Amino acid sequence: MIDPAEPGVAGSSRAPAIRIRGARQHNLKNFDLDLPRGGLTVITGVSGSGKSSLAFDTLYAEGQRRYVESVSAYARQFLERLPRPDVDVIHGLTPAVAIQQQSGARSARSTVGTATEIYDYLRLLFARLGVVHCAKCGQGIHVDRPGSIAAEAAGWTGGESITVLARVGLGSLGFADLAEQLLKAGFTRLWRDGDVVPLEPLPSIGRAREVRVVVDRFRWSPEESSRLAESCETAFRRGEGTLELVRGNGAVEAKSERWICAHCGTPALRPEPGLFSFSSALGVCPECRGFGDVLAFDLERIVPDPTLTLREGALRPWAGSWRRIAWPRLEKFARTEGIALDQPWNRLPEPKRRVLIEGGEGFRGVMPFLERLKQKSYKAGNRFVVKKYQTARRCGSCGGARLRREALAVRLAGLGIADVSRMSVAEAAGFVRGLEFSGGEREIAGPVLGELEARLSFLERVDLGYLTLDRMTRTLSGGEAQRIELANALGAHLADTLYVLDEPTIGLHPRDTGRLIGILEDLAARGNTVVIVEHEPLVIRAADTLVDLGPGAGEQGGQLLYAGPAAGMATAGTET
Repeated sequence: MIDPAEPGVAGSSRAPAIRIRGARQHNLKNFDLDLPRGGLTVITGVSGSGKSSLAFDTLYAEGQRRYVESVSAYARQFLERLPRPDVDVIHGLTPAVAIQQQSGARSARSTVGTATEIYDYLRLLFARLGVVHCAKCGQGIHVDRPGSIAAEAAGWTGGESITVLARVGLGSLGFADLAEQLLKAGFTRLWRDGDVVPLEPLPSIGRAREVRVVVDRFRWSPEESSRLAESCETAFRRGEGTLELVRGNGAVEAKSERWICAHCGTPALRPEPGLFSFSSALGVCPECRGFGDVLAFDLERIVPDPTLTLREGALRPWAGSWRRIAWPRLEKFARTEGIALDQPWNRLPEPKRRVLIEGGEGFRGVMPFLERLKQKSYKAGNRFVVKKYQTARRCGSCGGARLRREALAVRLAGLGIADVSRMSVAEAAGFVRGLEFSGGEREIAGPVLGELEARLSFLERVDLGYLTLDRMTRTLSGGEAQRIELANALGAHLADTLYVLDEPTIGLHPRDTGRLIGILEDLAARGNTVVIVEHEPLVIRAADTLVDLGPGAGEQGGQLLYAGPAAGMATAGTET
């Protein structure tokens, strides 16, 4: 075991430390270094002096290699084998996380909301407390349960008559056979034209295709609450999810435990987290498949130069490799229809141009030709040709929201999940803080709201309040992507972890650097070791430990010039 206070080791102390011995990765000059754990360390120096070689290619690389070596032999075969960095030994190394200036997610479905897990918590919130609306008529859809009906009955007038009816369809049975089944199940009465009639002898129902079976009939009082709930449960089961209540005033109330619109009969879907995911088969828009855009043929690509004639290749799909096949047919059709082959496209009459594009009797136009190639896109050559004449356009079904209509029709505080996703981080934080729920709903929403508020707050703290939640992660700058990862690190609540960052102040206004330093200090205060490659003087002065490499770049760098408290560097007369 190496004594942390061994002489000759720069930056040594008796506090727990990460002890590096013989660092020689790339241009590092075989030095020893102790980095205190649980603090903020800044590695500085001129460009090319070896800062990244020490932070990423030595510390982080060894942390990753040890992680891979720690998993089972079976799991290791699926992981890339990592080379050991050129260093004698590193003691006291904790699990390592690198936060670099690059957007790791390249998926066309990855957004700021999904990358920070904010969207996952929104999906959970909408699934638990969102109000379902009909995707067709917009009416609210309320699902009844025996317990909710009994709770609603608490406000009814005592002593009024209550009749619970189950709607039973005849199906392929005759009425006589159905009546026999009902009698065997213990049901003895039907509701017909406002009256209760016995099943024996067999009553007449005319040409009706369903009957209303009397499940129960009694005088209401609060003591009958459990009886009402049990009767409704039986009626729902017999009526396949629907029932009717007839109260003393003769009013018939339809109840349903099925997700269906009572106004227009359009089926709905029970809200669950998967319904709001554009990466799930349950929630994805069937037209754009969760991308928000669809590829459509573009006339400007089909006719890129309208001053050309048909003979010169105005119709671009038939001017290349397909000309040998398409030209004889086009020439024959042009003679039949009186279309001038040597007249510029933009001077041809509109009806002539339309028939060439859309086709006509006995002639397949350019669009049908491309559509046919698209249907045979299993051939690579066809895919290549088709893609040349397509452009991405906003999906007409979901309007770019990437979800199916049933998901978009679920609302919370009057807004759908797509409306919230279009908000900026700052706007979404205000929306979440402004949500109001009843006592029972607040108990359900509490943990989810807490996570949402925390993660939105972390993004605001790293000066990303202007980003919209539906912003694609592949469009972010390197600094923005790194600060999102930093916010995720705060939200993960990890402790005793090594975080390695690459110049997190890039792209920040100087007035926001102070907030970033506060976040880094928060990470360190949780017992994490934060190592930063940085040049910003404000960050350097805030460091618990400063490491200076140099004196030059490349072969002239890689030497350990200073390691110790940031204040001690100024005392030593060293300038950064």
